[in-house]
Amino acid sequence: MLLEDKIQRLVKPIADELGVETLKVVLGGGKQIRSVKVIVDCRGGVIAEHLARISRGLALQMDVEDYIPGKYDLEVTTPGFEWPLQMQSDFDRYLGDWIQVVLEHGPAIEGENLGLDGEVFSLCNEQGKVREFNLLEVVRVTRAVNWKAISRAGKSK
Repeated sequence: MLLEDKIQRLVKPIADELGVETLKVVLGGGKQIRSVKVIVDCRGGVIAEHLARISRGLALQMDVEDYIPGKYDLEVTTPGFEWPLQMQSDFDRYLGDWIQVVLEHGPAIEGENLGLDGEVFSLCNEQGKVREFNLLEVVRVTRAVNWKAISRAGKSK
């Protein structure tokens, strides 16, 4: 079993208890100090307290299991806006959020994530037009910021 999988198994019960999904475990660093980065998220976002609890619990378990001899740096973080939406769980987690679709040719398209059904996902743009895309035909789908909506909300206050 890979070390990433072993760490994933350690973090899963902690994350499950908090209602958080572990997206990825990434190992890096040199020979003396290794780095362990655990990326977690959930619908509505992860609060700082959850990141701290996962970090403390995982650090204790990793020290007991001694999977990484010597020193290591542990970082528990969220994926950020550049995290690609690729699977059903990604589209479900960010349902209703503003997303950006990058096509091979032409400008990027933005709109509200209406969800993924099989290989096809939909978004609703600023004008209320719904568009469908096949995952196999897009270069990348990520979350984005709807600056126009934020600007309108700021003006109405």
